[in-house]
Amino acid sequence: MRNLSVRKISIILAHAVVGWALCTATIGIGLAVTTLQPTLIAHAIGAPIYFFGVSMVYFSRFAYTTPLQTAFAFLGFVMVVDFFLVALVINRSLEMFASPLGTWIPFALIFTSTWLTGLYATRHTTRHTTRHSTAAHTA
Repeated sequence: MRNLSVRKISIILAHAVVGWALCTATIGIGLAVTTLQPTLIAHAIGAPIYFFGVSMVYFSRFAYTTPLQTAFAFLGFVMVVDFFLVALVINRSLEMFASPLGTWIPFALIFTSTWLTGLYATRHTTRHTTRHSTAAHTA
């Protein structure tokens, strides 16, 4: 992630914000229409799906970082915001971190989804780019 400009870092963080906002909306809507347990299950299912979509957009349009770096960046953002904003400011409690389904499972799924999506997207791009550059050199 060296040599990243403020603009590139902002783009990476903007993607992380979108994924986090989708997860937060799932929690908010879920708690408005049902109880905590189904809400947490919906969040655990939705989180990797949201970050798959966010990651596909990021890797197809920008890809300033490797899949592993991006997974750490996205998850790091989510963890920091969940800790400082959600737990300390909104909930005024660290209780949410005691729940594997509420935090740790979604964190693992966000990381894994982002990383695997990045691997897929960059391998596809690498193969596609290699074919075109090879064809250009042989022509």
